Amino acid sequence: MHYLLRKQIILPVLFIHFCTLAVTAQKQRYRPNHDDLPYYFGLTLGYNSSFLHQNKSPLFLQNDSILSVRPGSSGGITMGLLATVKMTDHLEFRANPQLIIGGSKYLEYSLGKPRPGEAAFQRQTLPATLISLPLHFKFNSDRIGNFRTYLLGGIKLDTDLSSNSAARLSEDLLKLKRNDFGFETGIGFNFYLPFVTVSPEIKFSYGLSNIHQYDPTLRFSNVMDKIQSRMIIFSIHLED
Repeated sequence: MHYLLRKQIILPVLFIHFCTLAVTAQKQRYRPNHDDLPYYFGLTLGYNSSFLHQNKSPLFLQNDSILSVRPGSSGGITMGLLATVKMTDHLEFRANPQLIIGGSKYLEYSLGKPRPGEAAFQRQTLPATLISLPLHFKFNSDRIGNFRTYLLGGIKLDTDLSSNSAARLSEDLLKLKRNDFGFETGIGFNFYLPFVTVSPEIKFSYGLSNIHQYDPTLRFSNVMDKIQSRMIIFSIHLED
């Protein structure tokens, strides 16, 4: 977990640092009336890394056929639209519907009693293609030249188009539910350019729903209790 956080945070922080140095060096103030707009729109491009937070069931300690379960993840891309409404000088409401492709999650099982011809280590990959609707409140700082920072927080609603919850029974299949709900928090930076505002942002997403479709007849499912989604997203917003 700590390695994953370091990997996802170091490069965005360095990128933001160099952008800050470049933009604050500009003396000309671009688009001075932008913050007076009642609403504005934009596009989102991003990279994400998702993984699963899992709690084991009491059967895990009673069953020696599976010795350990370890979650993992790979990266994916994010594309979306952006709509922001001004509420006060420092508070905005934002909707950011997204299509999240990739970011497959997987679970690695260490078997205590593998069957004949079965490997002692098994991996189940859980591909994900999400339609996500984050709804955020943005808390903006004062604008300094062509730079402003903001904090955000809100909720998100996800639908997994690759969900296998309706798949037929299989002994080696752990199933996940299609829909998820959670909250998100993050930090971002507005860089005002002559014709566009570029806003790099890093965000942490915490699923609150138990997305495990529990089935006591499935070997890899009955040792698991609660499974929740986690995601780290680095985005670049292009705002008009």
